[in-house]
Amino acid sequence: MTDFRIAFAVLLGLGLASPVAALEVPPHVNKIIIERCGLCHGPEGESASRIYPRLAAQHPSYMRKQLADFRDGRRKSEVMGEMSKDLKDEDIAILGDFYASKPAAASQPGDPDLAAVGRYIYHKGNTYSGVPSCASCHGAQGLGTEQLPRLAGQHPRYLESQLQEFNQRARTNDNAIMHSIAARLTELETRAVTVYIGSLQ
Repeated sequence: MTDFRIAFAVLLGLGLASPVAALEVPPHVNKIIIERCGLCHGPEGESASRIYPRLAAQHPSYMRKQLADFRDGRRKSEVMGEMSKDLKDEDIAILGDFYASKPAAASQPGDPDLAAVGRYIYHKGNTYSGVPSCASCHGAQGLGTEQLPRLAGQHPRYLESQLQEFNQRARTNDNAIMHSIAARLTELETRAVTVYIGSLQ
């Protein structure tokens, strides 16, 4: 092993080497991750605040679509519109692959009584109000698909804000199906299902 590789391995073990460099991400995308994405979502995709989504282990194709939607104005956000406005398609693809490669962090167990209500809604829906089960699209473990987001372990506060935006049609992309669901959820059901999702791993 060369001296450079030994030094890099030592730095990586101490947590001082950039995880981006270890994956051979191009320098200009490395700069985007450190100076833009990492400010809110963390360098490893674990957000610094519960109002920002966890990106680690998210499906790359889903992230690519969302970034392109932010950049092209299909998903409205003053902050994300500014952050993504100059991203090229190849930059977006690399960012999606980078965060998808990161391991999901530990789940976030919340109030067990709320989680129990949320578990019922997530897996069975509410036939009385016409709410379908979340699992029918996002999977029993909340792992999603290439087209639908991984929800497992996501910050409940962020999920709650997204459901509210879908309900109010403030979320300007992917709205058709999710509006019809979010509009039927009560405040209690919304809180409960997001707490349950946060507990999934």
